[in-house]
Amino acid sequence: MVRNEDDRAQALRDMGAEVVVGDLLDLDSMHRVIAGCDTMYFGMSVSDTYLAATVNAAAVAKHHGVKAFINMSQMTLSQMSITETTASLQQKLHWLAEQALNWSGLPVVHVRPTVLLEGFFLVLTPESVRQSNQIRLPFGGGKTSPVAVEDVARVIAALLSDPQPHIGKIYHLTGPQSENMDFYAQEYSKALERTITYKDIPVEPWRDALLGRGLPVHLVNHLVTMADLHRVGRYDRMSEDVRKLTGQLPLSVQEFVRKNAATFTASAKEEFVNT
Repeated sequence: MVRNEDDRAQALRDMGAEVVVGDLLDLDSMHRVIAGCDTMYFGMSVSDTYLAATVNAAAVAKHHGVKAFINMSQMTLSQMSITETTASLQQKLHWLAEQALNWSGLPVVHVRPTVLLEGFFLVLTPESVRQSNQIRLPFGGGKTSPVAVEDVARVIAALLSDPQPHIGKIYHLTGPQSENMDFYAQEYSKALERTITYKDIPVEPWRDALLGRGLPVHLVNHLVTMADLHRVGRYDRMSEDVRKLTGQLPLSVQEFVRKNAATFTASAKEEFVNT
């Protein structure tokens, strides 16, 4: 399912996918997508409509008798409960969505990755690495175990190919190590073959900078909560589920940065401007 008919939709068709244009909040769209499917995967980016979209998809899935509903969630939910929450509305919506899916009676598998390398580090660290050879984040000395999207995708593919043994289970996905940002700065250095250091920065100026980039307030508030939780050690997590489900070790930060070295390396034009 895609939201718009564009080059990305065509690329999926070129790979052999059947593509349906629709909206997760539109019932007609969801009927067109889900009708005839025995197994489905549900995932949505950070959005204040996340809970409504989840329940919409679940209601239609139950109507059509889906036999396996693979739900993309997030790992912070392992630290949340009816009495414990966080300041992130997105994380609250994820927790409520899991509750709703569990109440629905659908055959659900919850997949909870920790912070994503692509969704966080590839978006929020390249500019400072290119310009000043620094990773500038408000993480303090907190440890983290970021996981690559390709590893998450391999887990989802494994679950979709044989979902029944996994119904009712929850899987937590992390990278191969949990370390602080000084350690990861060394990993960046090895991958890029130049010295990269970590600079801990205050949260509020970082928040203002994200808003200045035009990011939605809902997303920025979620990112700030992630930073706050990093500072107090809440992202110091490890799991073997990627290896157990796929038979492969997850990508390390050093391997990820090396694969994306061009993104972290200044062009000749940028080097001229910065001199």
